[in-house]
Amino acid sequence: MTEQTTPVPERAVPIWVQIIVWILLSGLLVLVALGLKNAQNPIIRVGSEVPDFNLTLFEGYTYEGSPVVSLSALHGKVVVLNFWASWCKPCEQEAAELEEVWRSYAEVDAEVVFLGVAWTDTPANSLEYLQKFEVTYPNGPDLGSRISAVFNRNLGVPETYLIDKEGILRAVKIGPFASNAEIKSFINPLLSE
Repeated sequence: MTEQTTPVPERAVPIWVQIIVWILLSGLLVLVALGLKNAQNPIIRVGSEVPDFNLTLFEGYTYEGSPVVSLSALHGKVVVLNFWASWCKPCEQEAAELEEVWRSYAEVDAEVVFLGVAWTDTPANSLEYLQKFEVTYPNGPDLGSRISAVFNRNLGVPETYLIDKEGILRAVKIGPFASNAEIKSFINPLLSE
């Protein structure tokens, strides 16, 4: 005699569990959509005050003798904040020009400070890059991506931000500068204010 087994009926998932799962999935999709929207929109916009930040400089670099520079300490000066990376070929295109313009402003004691921020780079590669292009203005790594998070950098490097004497973001340049004249035309309008 053969034994007959009765199939065990599958238990249906209760409707309330299904509803909760769908609500959780919908909430997750909303969070992802908001994150994507924010990634496409800068946290700070031109005309907005830039939140204070500290940039710890690479070994061998200082600002007025200090290995750390804060944006608040630069109040009263025009700040040119350049995000770059050693692996970035367009960054190489503008490195010499940025250094040359920095030196020209420093020679006449203009109220302009250049800050370089190495983005997603290793310290060794960053220092090699700075030496290769003889960059002398203050530069440091973006430790923990704290500074780039303020600007919601997501378009790649180079990106340059112009901050006025009052700490207001006045202009953004995505991509490399083409010439010294372009860099100066980016900065000079703020010097006469």
